[in-house]
Amino acid sequence: MFIPRFKTLFAALGGAFLLASALAFAESDIPPTSWVDKDTGHRVWRLTDEPNSSGLYFNVNAYTPDKKTVIYTAPDGIHGLDLATRKTRLILATVGPYEWAQVVIVGSKTNSVFITRREAGMDPTNPKVRLRSLCKVDVYTGEVTKLADLPPGSATGIPNLCVNADETLVAGFYEDGPPAPGSNYNPRDYKPSLGPDGKPLVGGLVQSANKEEMMAQRLNARIPVVLFTINLQTGKQTAILRTTDWIDHFLFSPADPMLLMYAHEGHWNKVDRLWFIRADGTGNTLIHKRQMVDEVNGHEFWNLDGKSIWYDLQTPMGRVYWLAHYDTETQRRTWYYLNAMDRSLHFNVTEGADLICADGSDPRLASGSLEVAWIKLFRPQLRKSDGINQPDFIQTGNLPMERLVNMAKHDYRLEPNVRFTPDKKMVLFTGNMFGPSYVFGVEVAKAAPDSK
Repeated sequence: MFIPRFKTLFAALGGAFLLASALAFAESDIPPTSWVDKDTGHRVWRLTDEPNSSGLYFNVNAYTPDKKTVIYTAPDGIHGLDLATRKTRLILATVGPYEWAQVVIVGSKTNSVFITRREAGMDPTNPKVRLRSLCKVDVYTGEVTKLADLPPGSATGIPNLCVNADETLVAGFYEDGPPAPGSNYNPRDYKPSLGPDGKPLVGGLVQSANKEEMMAQRLNARIPVVLFTINLQTGKQTAILRTTDWIDHFLFSPADPMLLMYAHEGHWNKVDRLWFIRADGTGNTLIHKRQMVDEVNGHEFWNLDGKSIWYDLQTPMGRVYWLAHYDTETQRRTWYYLNAMDRSLHFNVTEGADLICADGSDPRLASGSLEVAWIKLFRPQLRKSDGINQPDFIQTGNLPMERLVNMAKHDYRLEPNVRFTPDKKMVLFTGNMFGPSYVFGVEVAKAAPDSK
């Protein structure tokens, strides 16, 4: 559950601190390049060299269409990791005109990173903030192309903007009025989470210390917002939904350029979260309707073929755990059961969904138990039925679990945000087990018994 404006503001204010901390970090303090996790037998690789580097949010495409490069961020800018050689390079330095540039998504059609950047003019809805534009950066040449000016009051970056599969539309929202009377919502009241040294944890995936309080305030603020699209070929802007609900987590289908998934944000037990809408404003549809007290769902993501979605489901919250699957063509539902200690913040799947990975959970959410703090691998199994099985029944399955990385020393206020490499051989995640964050990869296959 993200707080978009809060994260955007902290990223901006913390940019100088991030860069200074990275420059001050001694080379001798950099974690090892590779090791075998003694508790799991799987080899782990440190894939980035920059302290406080970070992968992208788990459900946002990070791979170029040629599947050769994965994108990550660091204090000095936007980087690419060559998956074949594991060499990294700076694609765009976020200094000068690109200071505080934010990644939106990696293109599905062209080898581009879509970003927002500040422009010269000031936002009339907030005179202290500059207007923003959407640009794309060529991953291999570094060439930057401006695509569109974003509306005043727009929320920017992940997860407030997205680009569709054929790269012809961007979708996002802007605020279109003040908070409700009596609201105590203040988007600048962001309190950073502090590490053991008393200094703020840094990185684009770090959650705020007062996240729960701010989420309640934002939900109750009932700020009028407009969900819009911009045609990146003609520049035409279209309002497709007006609401006072808090909406974000926009994700276009990887297959259907006109199908947009989005979330009603807030504490999950207070909202019906998961929705679809067509890019022309039609078909606004609730996908999962809660049916019991404290039922929750969220952290939704598209299957790689764009024909189905997955999401975390708890019936009720904190008691019974599922990874739910919804087929967008047939509307069939499958729920995979999870043991309580196998629950995780985020999940992801391979092409074909024969493997599922997860990043574990904060021990503080499990009464301090470190049993939840692992990078995990699942091999989904459908449960066979010889009884009545109607077409509209929910199918069920199990998720046998294998542990990949012990995350006991990781501070889960930085969310690891797992994803598979395209060849299914490695799971990538962001970790701060050694202090500053880095992007790591763990091999799906176990290491040889004599490996160190």
